[in-house]
Amino acid sequence: MTASTTAPASTDTFWADADRHLVRYGGEFTHEIIERAAGSFLFAADGRRILDFTSGQMSAILGHSHPEIVATVQRQVASLDHLFSGMLSRPVVDLARRLADTLPAPLEKALLLTTGAESNEAAIRMAKLVTGKHEIVSFARSWHGMTQAAASATYSAGRKGYGPGAPGNFAIPVPNAYRPDFTTDDGSLDWRRQLDFAFDLIDAQSTGSLAACLVEPILSSGGIIEPPAGYFAALHAKCRERGMLLILDEAQTGLCRTGTWYAFERDGVVPDILTLSKTLGAGLPLAAVVTSAEIEQEAYERGFLFFTTHVADPLVAAVGNTVLDVLTGEKLDERARSLGAFLHQGLTDIAARHAVVGDIRGRGLLAGLELVVDRETKQHSNELGARVTRRCLELGLHMNIVQLAGMGGVLRMAPPLTATEGELSLGLTMLDQAIGEACAGL
Repeated sequence: MTASTTAPASTDTFWADADRHLVRYGGEFTHEIIERAAGSFLFAADGRRILDFTSGQMSAILGHSHPEIVATVQRQVASLDHLFSGMLSRPVVDLARRLADTLPAPLEKALLLTTGAESNEAAIRMAKLVTGKHEIVSFARSWHGMTQAAASATYSAGRKGYGPGAPGNFAIPVPNAYRPDFTTDDGSLDWRRQLDFAFDLIDAQSTGSLAACLVEPILSSGGIIEPPAGYFAALHAKCRERGMLLILDEAQTGLCRTGTWYAFERDGVVPDILTLSKTLGAGLPLAAVVTSAEIEQEAYERGFLFFTTHVADPLVAAVGNTVLDVLTGEKLDERARSLGAFLHQGLTDIAARHAVVGDIRGRGLLAGLELVVDRETKQHSNELGARVTRRCLELGLHMNIVQLAGMGGVLRMAPPLTATEGELSLGLTMLDQAIGEACAGL
């Protein structure tokens, strides 16, 4: 056993320790030692400033080290940080009430947890208990988490090598307008026919125990794919016909990211259960399951159990209340709309200069840019996506690349809602340069 030291390890020692002692949990680590973060920027040990176009793990919607979040954490951790899970505190009840105030009826009952996977786990567990059924339907490019039930409903990655998932999980195709599988006479996506076909297959496979449909309003890890207007109303009807609950996972889209408080507002459809995470804690571990009083009562009467170590913790609940304060006080839904339009126009200008940009999509400050080798055939290239991402980081822009089979590399952008037009312009300039240089090197 060695004593710790106050002096930071050398770079070589840091990476040697990382290689020796860390479990690798998802690809390679970014080869930067991050010392601190502030606003829209990360600062590496070598002094480099890196523009954060992913808001950390798509979570820090108020930027890094927001002064009001810092003040809340300092104040709350000094007075009330953690409790026995059966005890309640004012921040928890306040946050549950205030979340309900941001949502349409009948969503009014909240369970406060830590991560998106945990909130989806709880939502699935609740849906199964309330319906008395066990089958779950999700999109074929979904990401809902890496715990058992959430991972069983995740199809974009992580399914192979772990044995069977939970029984009764089914995938339906993603309504991707850029790469349509069912088409109309003009070649556009025929999502109604696709949805009908999908549920014909679900009905054929189901044992008669369909409990819920768990989907994202905009698939993020699936490539920033937004189903067409009208799709969720039709999906909701499919659920109602079968006695299923509709669960919407707004881990990345909730709380003003898309220009409205919740992405589902566009479609006029209210889910039976809503899950929130990432954006609710603005980078701290806070998640929520929100449902109706009727569903909560049924779950309670049937003995709903989701007793975890950090359920209803006061420290992060206080942070959640501060997040709501800032979102409301600074009208960040409006800001996300205006900055989103600015970002989208900048990406459109880049597309005009680079033929490898096949598609631009997203809403508000959640944007996707799909890279292709050929716009006509939409042929993708993993090498191109990797080159652009790597060059962006070299230039000082942290991007996220989604590379899934059957589609091109999609650059996923989710800057903080507090970003400035100048910061977005800087990111767009670096992205423009990176695409040009990556293409020249192919």
